[in-house]
Amino acid sequence: VLDLLGFRLKQWYQRRVRGDGIVVLGVEKRSVPKLQDERTVRKIHKLDDHVCMAFAGLTADARILVNMARVECQSYRLTVEDPVSMSYIARHIASVKQHFTQRPGLRPFGLSTLIVGFDYDGSAHLFQTDPSGTYHEWKANAIGRSGKTVREFLEKHYTDEIAASDEACIKLTVRALLEVVQSGGKNIELAVMRKGQALEILDTATVEKLVEDTEKERDAEAEAKKKAAGKS
Repeated sequence: VLDLLGFRLKQWYQRRVRGDGIVVLGVEKRSVPKLQDERTVRKIHKLDDHVCMAFAGLTADARILVNMARVECQSYRLTVEDPVSMSYIARHIASVKQHFTQRPGLRPFGLSTLIVGFDYDGSAHLFQTDPSGTYHEWKANAIGRSGKTVREFLEKHYTDEIAASDEACIKLTVRALLEVVQSGGKNIELAVMRKGQALEILDTATVEKLVEDTEKERDAEAEAKKKAAGKS
């Protein structure tokens, strides 16, 4: 199970203001065998032009759930003639999971998901679903092996000021992942989606640069605190 975290970013000064926004997903990647194509090991999937999903758990189960969600997104678009809303697709995925917990001969889906994207009005959303079929909306959250550790870090450092800046939001994602990832940028995958733009998977060089800058800032903060403690 991998660590996943996500952010929802809106104009911070009023929750109902429709402004530009960003959603960020960070994944701790497992190292793959030397001869394996790492492109076939993906934890982040696009469901529609404005919706994507990341998961922690069984990859085979995720493949089935992703395909079901993609079909529902297109069915909704054909029926309603509008893109699927974030709350609708989150509720649909949670309902599919719950259905598999109560039918004889079936087993529950062995994964948790983070669903992020934008509604037609431009508002950004982040939903989490559990294997039991429950779902909730969050400002920032983490799932997976060390999800509790990362979530506690986010609760401590997430602020409206950070959420108002694209750059700060991405850096906080990296800082949160570095709390549990020991091997630096090579085992981190970052995905960014902005209003009206396609999902962007940041390349390895960009991620490593972000990790390097974040580690320098963290070391500088630690040194400043050490000096302040020495003076007192």
